[in-house]
Amino acid sequence: MSQAYRDFHLQPLAGEWREGSGERVNRVTNPYDGSELLSLRLATRDDLDAAFAAAERAQVAWAAAPPAERAALMQRVVGIFDVRKEEIIDWLIRESGSTRLKANVEWGAARGITQEAASMPGRVHGMTLASNVPGKENRIYRKPLGVVGVISPWNFPLHLSQRSVAPALALGNAVVVKPASDTPVTGGLLLAKIFEEAGLPKGLLSVVVGAGSEIGDAFVAHPVPRLISFTGSTQVGRGIGRIASGGEHIKKVALELGGNSPFVVLDDADLEQAVNAAAMGKFLHQGQICMAINRIIVDESRYDDFVKRFVEKVKGLSVGDPNEMATVVGPVINVQQREGLEEKIATARREGASVLLDGEIRGQLVPPHVFGEVTPEMEISREEIFGPLVGIQKARDEAHALELANATEYGLSSAVFCGDLSRGLRFAQGIRAGMTHINDMPVNDEAHVAFGGEKNSGLGRFNGDWAIEEFTTDQWISVQHEPRGYPF
Repeated sequence: MSQAYRDFHLQPLAGEWREGSGERVNRVTNPYDGSELLSLRLATRDDLDAAFAAAERAQVAWAAAPPAERAALMQRVVGIFDVRKEEIIDWLIRESGSTRLKANVEWGAARGITQEAASMPGRVHGMTLASNVPGKENRIYRKPLGVVGVISPWNFPLHLSQRSVAPALALGNAVVVKPASDTPVTGGLLLAKIFEEAGLPKGLLSVVVGAGSEIGDAFVAHPVPRLISFTGSTQVGRGIGRIASGGEHIKKVALELGGNSPFVVLDDADLEQAVNAAAMGKFLHQGQICMAINRIIVDESRYDDFVKRFVEKVKGLSVGDPNEMATVVGPVINVQQREGLEEKIATARREGASVLLDGEIRGQLVPPHVFGEVTPEMEISREEIFGPLVGIQKARDEAHALELANATEYGLSSAVFCGDLSRGLRFAQGIRAGMTHINDMPVNDEAHVAFGGEKNSGLGRFNGDWAIEEFTTDQWISVQHEPRGYPF
């Protein structure tokens, strides 16, 4: 690994790499073996102010740069993703506990959205509209917002930062990122190095690693950013929405929040395919994905057969060192996450779910836990799990399966398995979610396709044309070509 991509004790703040101004130090550890990866001094409100001020200054010239210049920079970033692939994957494994399989998936997703972003500068379109006023022309110009604030999570830190950073920069904005404390490198510092290597002008991208208790609210309330892009829990998202809409400086928000993804198996489903999809959609990255399967809902006529096959499949999943290619389930991110999962397991047992599969928890390695005879009232059905636990519910028929699928305050991703695709499409259209996949798992993300949720799973859409919509704004300019007559 090159030295530039090894040493991350400094932060890119307002155009220079330096230490944060705070007294506190963030020590980042490997979730698998507990070894310390790095320590860095945390940023303060002063550092945040400096980052936003520099971004605001740098953005003016960047917005005026030719679209081809911004597109070329994104293509150079893609090239660096290719050259630095193993270094990026190594950081994802060591810092976020990603298995090698998941790290490759995440690298590909982050590269994909960067490639998509490279096309965005040439896809920004305005329009002209006729006027009811004689001699007037109406023009609609689509322009960058200005400065975008990005708050990213620890589970897919590289991709869920780059999903906003790349389109925002490509469209002429400047960006300030606040990554999760568990993953400051893969959530921001690594991207800053990559963009710097690609030739991004100074000041356009800052990464502020600071305690949420000190700079979290200030990041959202700050007068400079015009949009806050946040991926994380619904509880925190509600607070961000309140500050952004009810504070002194009202701004746009793009919120991708919690999920409670249903995976429905109808009576005509191919069970082998359904079982394979369910295992992947539940246990990729230890289930620490907003789109991960939270509830498996099976028609009662296929329930016993599905349960037998699914438990047998999951028994064979390898649990252990995330650096080993054969490992499917690696460590959860931190002690607090593990303790929360232990409580969820105890609650499921206490509430009467039958234990179909469990195992010994070792350190932060939580083996798959599968529960049967789960009801909608149980916590394992109502709340987002974010770990390698899953409950299986029994549906009386198709109508009951749809009722169970919609029995949640969330609406991010979902899936249905069936033999009759027309039937599956009707079922999918009945699910109240932003994304539904027929005969596939709910964990899907393509750089050119709308990504986002309904209900308490968020606001707005990422990717493709939807990202262009989010990270730009319209300005109406009218031109009066001939003198207008006024009534007074």
